[in-house]
Amino acid sequence: MCQATATTQGGTSMSTTGSASDASATGTSASAAGTPTPATGPSASTTGIPGSGRRLGRRLVQLYAGLTLYGASSALLVAAGLGLEPWNVLHQGLAELTGLSIGVLSIIVGAAVLLLWVPLRQRPGLGTVSNVFVVGLAMDGTLALLPDVRSLALRVPLLLAGIVLNGMATGLYIAARFGPGPRDGLMTGLHRRTGRSIRLTRTAVEVAVVITGFLLGGTIGVGTVLYAVSIGPLAQVFLRGFAVPPVPAGSTVVAGGTPERVILRP
Repeated sequence: MCQATATTQGGTSMSTTGSASDASATGTSASAAGTPTPATGPSASTTGIPGSGRRLGRRLVQLYAGLTLYGASSALLVAAGLGLEPWNVLHQGLAELTGLSIGVLSIIVGAAVLLLWVPLRQRPGLGTVSNVFVVGLAMDGTLALLPDVRSLALRVPLLLAGIVLNGMATGLYIAARFGPGPRDGLMTGLHRRTGRSIRLTRTAVEVAVVITGFLLGGTIGVGTVLYAVSIGPLAQVFLRGFAVPPVPAGSTVVAGGTPERVILRP
C-alpha cells in the first residue's frame, strides 16, 4: 500500500500468485450392511491434519487485520503531510483532481490495476481482491477520525508511527499467504511478459506513478524517502514474527502462499 518499492533482503523482489485449490479428504463410513464405504468431504474431521482449520482461521484473521492496519497506517502518513508512499502519491493527486476521497481512489485504481492482470495472465487470490477494497475503506475511515494536525511536533510522530505500523501490516497480510496485492501482481506480470527484472519494472512503474501523482498535487517529501528505505527491513522483521506454519500437503486451502522472504504491498 504497498506503494513504495517492495524488496527482499537481497534487494530484489518477487511474487507468487495465490490460487485456489481443493483437496478432498477420503474417509470411511459404515453402511447399513456393516461394510465400510468411502465417504469424501473437505472437513476438518476427515482431512487427518490436526489444526489445519485453526491455521486457516488464523490466516484469515491475519489477512484482514493486516489490510485494515495497512489502510489505517497509510492514513497516518496522509495526516502527517510529510510525504506518502508512491501509489498513495498518485491516489492523493487523483483525489485533488476529482474531489473523491483518497480511499475511494485507492479502490478505483486497485480495481483498474487488477484488470490489467487479465492480459498478463495473473491469477488473483483472496488477499488480492480483499486488498482492493479493505485498504481504501480503512484509510478513509481512519482519516475521518483523525483531527487536523498542523504542528510539526505532532506530524513527525504520526509519520514514524505510520511507517512502523505499515511494516507491521505488511508482515501480517503477506504472512497469511493469500496472494499478492494488485499492484505487486502487475509488477510480476510485467516481469514475466517482458523478461525485464522485477526491480527494473517496479522502479519504472513507481517512478511514473510518483511523477504523475506529484504533478496532480500528491505529496512528496521526507516521508516518501524514509518509507522507501525502511519499509523492506521493517516488513521482514514482522514477517518472521507473524509467520504461519505451512498447511501440509493434501489440506484444503483458499490460496497459495507467498514466500516469506518476499515483501509485497497493496
